[in-house]
Amino acid sequence: MKKDDKSGINIEDSIMEKIIYSSEKMKYIMSIIDDISKTDATVLLTGETGVGKEVLAKLIHKKSHRRDKRFVVINCAAIPENLIESELFGHERGAFTGASYKKIGKFEQAQGGTVFLDEIGELPLNMQVKFLRVLQERQLERIGSNHIIDLDVRVIVATNKNLFEELQKGNFREDLYYRINVINIEIPPLRERKEDIIPLATSFLKEFSQYYNKKLSKIDLETMQILINYPWRGNVRELKNVMERSVVLAKKDEEILTKEYLPAEVKGEYDFPQLRGKTGITLKEYEKILIVYTLNHVGGNKSKAADILGIERKTLYNKLKEYGLHT
Repeated sequence: MKKDDKSGINIEDSIMEKIIYSSEKMKYIMSIIDDISKTDATVLLTGETGVGKEVLAKLIHKKSHRRDKRFVVINCAAIPENLIESELFGHERGAFTGASYKKIGKFEQAQGGTVFLDEIGELPLNMQVKFLRVLQERQLERIGSNHIIDLDVRVIVATNKNLFEELQKGNFREDLYYRINVINIEIPPLRERKEDIIPLATSFLKEFSQYYNKKLSKIDLETMQILINYPWRGNVRELKNVMERSVVLAKKDEEILTKEYLPAEVKGEYDFPQLRGKTGITLKEYEKILIVYTLNHVGGNKSKAADILGIERKTLYNKLKEYGLHT
């Protein structure tokens, strides 16, 4: 993790926590978040690795009445099975061999705030029973204690697995599945919301440029095309990493990012001028995206945009009308 020497801020966290989007799919998700943030309903966030599940969980917390209390993250896949009960619910001193001190569990630490359980599909079956009980009763007992502690927490869970399939395989409890599946938000992969790629890339570019004391602020059109067409199997996290790498490698005085700084796997698989290839995007969809970002690139100047695109200004106006874009 990187720290800003002046502020102590974690630069990676600050970048990833920004919600940058322009796609209709993400606009719909954000409207749902606005509504559910006003409640304490349990939320299940699903989606591939790297789509931003924790970022959205934090946003739900920040928009809620619990915003001034703690947001506690639990990665169910990262805690050894023999320690997970203690991590979640705590233990008393002497509760088991090696318990030399009293431990306050994650749920108790989040009192009044929000608990976010990431990778809930990795929670062992025996712990699923105990978690379900806590969810239902809003109470817990530390290991080695008979004292019941009342809980006031909101619970958000996330997974990159299909929990219904896990349920059918016997890997996930049916009662827990229906208990956590109150509000289910499926976050689409980046390849299904291509309109978000350039805004995200540009935001990452500017943030990392500032952090690494570079001058990069724009992305050239050829590089935009490569970024749009790349499948981003690692989603937003992969895009962030690619942009950081590009900024680090770029010369100090460069202001526009070019493809030479992209990793070979990014520019090699979908390189200019192959418009479609393996991307799964139609030519019309690509044309619309390219027009929008060319206009953004030149500050809305239609004459410059037409020159860059190699078409007449009148043709550009016709395209704008055809795609329902503002003229």
